[in-house]
This record gives sequence, C-alpha cells and structure tokens, in this order.
Amino acid sequence: MKVLGHKIELLTGLLLHDVTMAGLQELQFPEEKPLLRGQDATELENSDPFLLAVDTDWKEHDIETPYGLLHVVIRGPPKGNRPAILTYHDVGLNHKLCFNTFFNFEDMQEITKHFVVCHVDAPGQQVGASQFPQGYQFPSMEQLAAMLPSVVQHFGFKYVIGIGVGAGAYVLAKFALIFPDLVEGLVLMNIDPNGKGWIDWAATKLSGLTSTLPDTVLSHLFSQEELMNNSELVQSYRQQIGNVVNQANLQLFWNMYNSRRDLDINRPGTVPNAKTLRCPVMLVVGDNAPAEDGVVDCNSKLDPTTTTFLKMADSGGLPQVTQPGKLTEAFKYFLQGMGYIAYLKDRRLSGGAVPSASMTRLARSRTASLTSASSVDGSRPQACTHSESSEGLGQVNHTMEVSC
Repeated sequence: MKVLGHKIELLTGLLLHDVTMAGLQELQFPEEKPLLRGQDATELENSDPFLLAVDTDWKEHDIETPYGLLHVVIRGPPKGNRPAILTYHDVGLNHKLCFNTFFNFEDMQEITKHFVVCHVDAPGQQVGASQFPQGYQFPSMEQLAAMLPSVVQHFGFKYVIGIGVGAGAYVLAKFALIFPDLVEGLVLMNIDPNGKGWIDWAATKLSGLTSTLPDTVLSHLFSQEELMNNSELVQSYRQQIGNVVNQANLQLFWNMYNSRRDLDINRPGTVPNAKTLRCPVMLVVGDNAPAEDGVVDCNSKLDPTTTTFLKMADSGGLPQVTQPGKLTEAFKYFLQGMGYIAYLKDRRLSGGAVPSASMTRLARSRTASLTSASSVDGSRPQACTHSESSEGLGQVNHTMEVSC
C-alpha cells in the first residue's frame, strides 16, 4: 500500500550499503567549470572560515523583482527536470554565514553536486552590500516571498526544494503558500509561524535599547546555554554579524521580521478551508534552541502525512553549523522520500573517502507553471514510500519526532 509522505530513519551507527534498483537509469551530470571571483590564494587563505566557501564554481547575480534587486549566487545550470535547491538565510546572517559550513560538508557536496544550487540573500544583507538610502522601505515578509518567483523565472527553474533557517524559513513557507506549484519540498529550520504579540514586541524593543544589535540578534540565533558559555562559535558570529553585515540594513530586516504576521496555516481537518503547506516538509530544530517552541507549534499545524519533525541533540541554535553531518543524513533521506536516490558508501565501510555519489530519479509526472502558481485545487503527485513495518498496512501518521 502506498503511503504519502516520507519516512526518515535516522539510526545511530547505521551502516549504509550500496543499493541497486532495477529499471532505473543512472543520470550523467556534466562537470562544472570553475569561475574565479577576483580572489587570489592569499586572500582565500586569510578569509574567515565561516565566509570561506568552495566558491570557485559560484556566479553572482542581481535580479530585478517587483520589490527591488535581489542578490543571488548560483552554481551550475538547471539540470533537466530536477528541482533547484534554493536557500534563504536567517536574520543577522547572509548565505555565507548561514550555509557555508553545511554546504561545504563533504557528504553534502556529494549530494548537491547533482543539483543546481541557488543561495538567496535578503535585500542588503550580502557581503559588501551598500547601505540603503534614508527612508528606504524594507520589503515585508510577504513581499520577500513574492520576490522569489522572479528568481525562479530568471534561471528557468521548474520548481525548487527550499532550505530556510529562521526568518528565511518563514519566507520560504510563505512562498510555498502563495506559489505551491513552484515548490517541490521544504526543509525549514528554526521556523516560528507566529507573529509577535505585544509583550514580545515590547521585550524586543527593550532589548534593542539595552543591547547592541549583534547581541540582540545572537539571542535569536543561539540558546541561552550557548550564549552563557560564550563559545568560540558565538564569539565568531558576534564578530561576523558586527563586521560583515551592514548594520543599518540589518536593523531594517530585523524590524520587519519582528513585525511579521502569523503564517496563517492550520492542519487539514481542524478548521474549515484550512490552508497548509502542500509539499513534503522536514522541520528541524536543535535541542534548547530559542526557536524550539515555534517549531513544535508549526509541526502541529502541518499535514501529518507529509511532515517530519527532526529534533537534533547537541546542536543548539544553528544545527546546520554545529551538526552538518546529521543534517546531511536527514536531508539525504528527505530526498529519497521524494524519489531522488543517493547512493553513498559509509566511510566506516571502506576506511577511505566517500566515493562519488550517483543520483537517480524515480519516474513520475509533474507539471508546474509560473502562470498557474496560484492554483490551490489541482492535484499534486508525490513520490510514495513504503513502511517496513506493519504500520504500512493502515493509516500512518508521518509526523514524527526523531531525536538524533
């Protein structure tokens, strides 16, 4: 019996074996050509580790949208019918500070080299961004989401798999609600689907009067335990937020994020005409993270047949930075649930480096159109997974908490 959704099995010490599937044709992927961006070897060697990426393959673009320019970096051309992986960072960060550690992780590179990867920087948050002029109106969270179809159309993507953190997760969720046919799946880390109440709003204002902007943002990014320990990671991010991100632009983004409205989603069947995310979703949060309550609440509002809730131990507020290996493993299974199969040997089996991955696509039909993106009644075919237990014989609730 086919079961909609995903089943992510994260078992400590799991040894991955080679898998062969009859009837699936392996796809060949062209090698990317490097593009140097004006940095010599000395500059790269002296770069901060959080900003240092394997950047030789990346190209920068400034894309016109209905609400202003959007800075995007992309690696590789669109690859057939496969979706692009599109990321959106949290407030206080940019794509480098938020995602470099995760996307530079070796096993993650084995997966992503088979997709075009597109990092989106919120307006004015990229490295070296000019300060916005006096009186500039920063886009609302809804407008930030409405800027993304311009990115999709500019590069000719058919649809995307979104990876968002914090404010970026909110933007991608809003994007998926407005343009559901453009979103194949979502990985949402530290998402808070709720707007701030008056008490929270007052507390934020008070914090802004008594703390510097970087310290205020740090309390959004890291757990209290991490802040009290003042780890090397926290110190590094405090320095980078203060020195790399334009402070005036950051203040505008911070203010707009704290003025967000409720995401306005409800679990199907709980209220009449409930709106929710139609695509597969993996929710991720670290233990004791500031966003834990928000992610738990979001989980309660999503379709349990297409949602997986991953709570990561020992990861704090930035699981993509502190536990990239565990998150990569979860992401791989998430892709498998959508029909993208990654064959990766475990280092413990071979004793050497992870061999090059091959990626195959399960056959299925899918239509997507920029002009029909607002449709909410059309059926959306999804890849199916089968339970390995007797649970597969009946209705299965796929919303699960997986601690790893």
